[in-house]
Amino acid sequence: MDKRKLILAILGVVLIVMSFYVANIIIASKSTPTPRPTKVVKTVFVDTVRNVTVPIFVPANGNLMAKSRVELYSEVQGVFKRGSKLFKPGEEYRQGELIIGIDAAEYRASVQSAKSNLYNLITSIMPDLRLDYPEISPKWQAYLNDFDLNQTTPQLPELSTEKERYFISGRGILTSYYNVKNLEERLSKYNIRAPFSGVLTEALVTEGTLIRSGQKLGEFIDTGIYELEVAVSKTFSDMLRLGEKVELVNLERTRTYAGTVSRINARVDQNSQTITAFIEVRDPSLKEGMYLEANLHAKEEENAIEIDRGLLLEGDRIFVVRDTILDLIDVKPVYFTDKSVVLKEVPDGITIVSKPVVGAYAGMLVKVYQGESSLN
Repeated sequence: MDKRKLILAILGVVLIVMSFYVANIIIASKSTPTPRPTKVVKTVFVDTVRNVTVPIFVPANGNLMAKSRVELYSEVQGVFKRGSKLFKPGEEYRQGELIIGIDAAEYRASVQSAKSNLYNLITSIMPDLRLDYPEISPKWQAYLNDFDLNQTTPQLPELSTEKERYFISGRGILTSYYNVKNLEERLSKYNIRAPFSGVLTEALVTEGTLIRSGQKLGEFIDTGIYELEVAVSKTFSDMLRLGEKVELVNLERTRTYAGTVSRINARVDQNSQTITAFIEVRDPSLKEGMYLEANLHAKEEENAIEIDRGLLLEGDRIFVVRDTILDLIDVKPVYFTDKSVVLKEVPDGITIVSKPVVGAYAGMLVKVYQGESSLN
């Protein structure tokens, strides 16, 4: 019995030893060697600095407005009568062409009555002129001969002597004449004519409408010339010049137009600290209200370079490459746009990074891309 227990004990010990041995073999078979990290050298794009004169353009935008526009108002009352053209937006009129006609039959009759009274008044003094003032009688007779009730009243003959002036004025002729001219002037307001060739952009009345004095009738613009009103920072107010050429581009950036700075406001807006400039532009394809962008040539910065804005780091520094090692230098930014920045105090001939490098730091080992170019 003791012998059997001894054999079992020995077998148990052997099994335990073999279990440890097999376990170690399995563990050893699953372990893999840790790879040694390889050092990655990034390739960077570079440019060689060459300082030049960089033109600075100030971006601005706005909507076109017609330079010449007229708001049509009525100074008289009457019924709007139909003309040769419909009074509708988009209708074109030549200079001097009738835009609006208001029925003036009743008022015209009163004007004719006043003209007739003037004619009769002058006729009544002709016998006295022939007897007392034979030297001036012929010119007044000639005036009567030229007097036409259906035409504008002609100007009275010149009163050459003091006696003539007293005589004519004492008979009430001057008062009657100026009364007629006043009525004729008001009669002309029943017809509104185009002050220039253009297009009707707004029509607030239709034919047959009773128009009242002071009522707005519509709006008329000249389509030959437009202005773009833009706000420019007061920093560049002293640099803008009248007559400066400006390139304009539409919202889709499919068309460009040539403009000229025509006016510059002398007052600075207190809220935005900007000044208003007006750019004159002519083109048959332009329409009022179009959105355009402009680049105003504000100044030229000498001994400077222009780079991508993303290359400028905090603290006004940029990366340079010195013998395949990245380094940082201080620069002086003088003007920013939404995509670029103009820098000064960058030494000529130095090699700078031209495209952002992810994870870059001073002292980093890099490889320079062979397509090196000069930056200007």
